Amino acid sequence: MGRVYNFSAGPAVLPEEVLKEAAAEMLDYNGTGMSVMEMSHRSKAYEEIIQTAEQDLRDLMNIPDNYKVLFLQGGASQQFAMIPMNLMKNKKAAYIVTGQWAKKAYQEAKIYGDAVEVASSADKTFSYIPDCSDLDIPEDADYVYICENNTIYGTKFWQLPNTKGKTLVADVSSCFLSEPVDVTKYGVIYGGVQKNVGPAGVVICIIREDLITEDTLPGTPTMLKYKVHADNGSMYNTPPAYGIYICGKVFKWLKKQGGLAAMKEYNEKKAKILYDFLDQSKLFKGTVVKKDRSLMNVPFVTGSEELDAKFVKEAKAAGFENLKGHRTVGGMRASIYNAMPIEGVEKLVEFMKKFEAENA
Repeated sequence: MGRVYNFSAGPAVLPEEVLKEAAAEMLDYNGTGMSVMEMSHRSKAYEEIIQTAEQDLRDLMNIPDNYKVLFLQGGASQQFAMIPMNLMKNKKAAYIVTGQWAKKAYQEAKIYGDAVEVASSADKTFSYIPDCSDLDIPEDADYVYICENNTIYGTKFWQLPNTKGKTLVADVSSCFLSEPVDVTKYGVIYGGVQKNVGPAGVVICIIREDLITEDTLPGTPTMLKYKVHADNGSMYNTPPAYGIYICGKVFKWLKKQGGLAAMKEYNEKKAKILYDFLDQSKLFKGTVVKKDRSLMNVPFVTGSEELDAKFVKEAKAAGFENLKGHRTVGGMRASIYNAMPIEGVEKLVEFMKKFEAENA
């Protein structure tokens, strides 16, 4: 069997040429006579891998010098605790809840201090982004937290919230490197890499230096202190070495595609093909308010659970994998990250048209 069109929300499709390169280097990386997953993270060869990866990421995102880039473990979910442990100096933070992951982060933060929900879209199954232009943000809030792209629900903050001067913390797991970003608008911007960047097991945190201090909450484990990782160049302990190596290859691939502006254009083109079809379809409907639609995750339904199940089954048989929606939403979801080729989306729409004709 050849490669399928993989619409998984994560771990997700990676660029084929990156996988081929990694395969070619599996037994002998760059003349070392060993694989990257066998080499010491203290070796010259590995040092070069992680440093080049960081520099390429800095180039892609135009990360200013007063921000640290950390390659950490524990996925985005571990950041739900790490953020309050490191940033909750006044034990107060504002959370905007626009989906399951923002909700989990909010619940976790409550363990460490007074987390306040200042806006939510739970009333309509997270199908929109609330108006965040004038929120009631506590005077003494240490930060304002958002999940910028909601993987499960397919919504995206196209306008960042007005934080009233407070530090913005954003989980960008599912829109990471899909478009240009003004890093200076954030205090912390972080994401698990298993959607747009690499294999599961790495989370990248980009943090403004003034937020990295010794002053963490009492009881914070050494491994959960940003300062420990920053002072040791992400090498306090053995990093997720192979995962970082693949991320580095994806950064090179992104540069070759023309960088993040080119990726945004490509992603808009892909998403338009699918959304345009959904908007005129008699059978399929998108579930998100138009202006808040994500370019990365596209949830849709037929209105019938039986038809949804039939569609997912027939799509799989036709080589379209992982189209079943998240269990909390049902229906279908096509995740069309950077590495999903445009023909994957075109063929999916062709298949949807055929399915609609047969099941109208």
